[in-house]
Amino acid sequence: MYWRLLARLFDHEEQAALESASLAVVEDIGLPATLLDPQTSVDSVVQRHPGLAAEFDGLMVQEAEADTEAEAETETDADAGGGEGAADDARDRAAEVRRAALVSKVLLNVFHSPPGTVTAGQLSRWQSDAGWLERALGCGPGELRGGRAGGTGAGPAGTGGGGRTPDLGRLIPEIGPELGSIEAGLVKRMRLREVLADPHLAGQLTPSMSLIEQLLRDKDNLSGVALANAKALIRRFVDEVAEVLRTQVEKSTVGALDRSVPPKRVFRNLDLDRTIWKNLTNWSPEEERLYVDRLFYRHTARKTTPQRLIVVVDQSGSMVDSMVNCTILASIFAGLPKVDVHLIAYDTQALDLTPWVHDPFETLLRTNLGGGTDGTVAMALAQPKIAEPRNTVVVWISDFYEWQTEPLFESMAAIHRSGAKFIPVGSVTSSGRASVNPWFRERFKDQGTPVLSGHIRKLVHELKTFLT
Repeated sequence: MYWRLLARLFDHEEQAALESASLAVVEDIGLPATLLDPQTSVDSVVQRHPGLAAEFDGLMVQEAEADTEAEAETETDADAGGGEGAADDARDRAAEVRRAALVSKVLLNVFHSPPGTVTAGQLSRWQSDAGWLERALGCGPGELRGGRAGGTGAGPAGTGGGGRTPDLGRLIPEIGPELGSIEAGLVKRMRLREVLADPHLAGQLTPSMSLIEQLLRDKDNLSGVALANAKALIRRFVDEVAEVLRTQVEKSTVGALDRSVPPKRVFRNLDLDRTIWKNLTNWSPEEERLYVDRLFYRHTARKTTPQRLIVVVDQSGSMVDSMVNCTILASIFAGLPKVDVHLIAYDTQALDLTPWVHDPFETLLRTNLGGGTDGTVAMALAQPKIAEPRNTVVVWISDFYEWQTEPLFESMAAIHRSGAKFIPVGSVTSSGRASVNPWFRERFKDQGTPVLSGHIRKLVHELKTFLT
């Protein structure tokens, strides 16, 4: 089965012997022959054979766990003198072959992309198959591609995995970014303008980071129905990502109680349980009555000092994922009470997007992706906004490949020395993949403000620690 998979991936001509042998295998183990057809989507297979859906979920996580268990059993048998024969007897070879057939199906459908021009239907089918691969790895559909900032870190999001979290760095290194790269290639080979002009074809598209990037790059060349459909796809994607990020923000937005402020002595704040507990010494057994000589109230006052958040985002071509995610994140923090959010995007020119910060959709439509990088123009807009340094956090998202390195870093160091919290960020993506200029990375580290790179949850945690 695996030799057939490799032959299909690296040689587009069918190998008759491998094909006939694989057909005999799947029929012998009771699996449908459609598993061997790369033109048949995993969705179609599951619709005809619903029982296979549960087998695809967490499929490759189970394989990794089974391998570990088999190794442990082998070592145990060897120690006990059972030798190789005992380990072989413990293996369920039928299950291994069945798993190989299912793994081959999902890998072939994802990594054997269609040649030539890609249709909307082909892209939609590939996205669906990629979702099944992500589920097989124990993650939620779209999570590994970096298109949706899903997952909580405690376990897989969505349906896959059954609560197990695979070590993706060990299992398949950097598979998420590679999936995103394949998807981006498919989008580029699609006649996107023609698809958007047809409402039926546009309706087949599933919004993803790769698709949104292409739409944002091409938006100035669209009009009429095509532009309306493009905007609808962008809004759908923004809403989906915003829902995930909003949940992450809400999980840790509760601020610390300000116990320097006495609780308000009103009935709704009365802590009845504590009042009874503290007055139990006044219980009269004869009268069966509790005498209360002191009331206890709950603290409800929280720190309400207004905080200013200034987000500066590099909108050059290498930072598209971060631009989309940070625009949405800024809008969510802008909706929190007592948080004053400002948003600046830049390449060789800077744009103050603060008037639209509450609407990430409108903000993204005003961006101009691509071009060079000159952070000094963004700094000229950001510095005047720092009115109270001790009450301000500046988040700078970029790969920091600048052509005016010394002047820009000195300005950033001045912000740090002023007492404002300066957070340099190299990546705000779901995949956590980033390339940061080592010159800036070392100087930020020496300054005591190391570059924050990785999952967007890291930035959420940093911001909420400061703002709440």
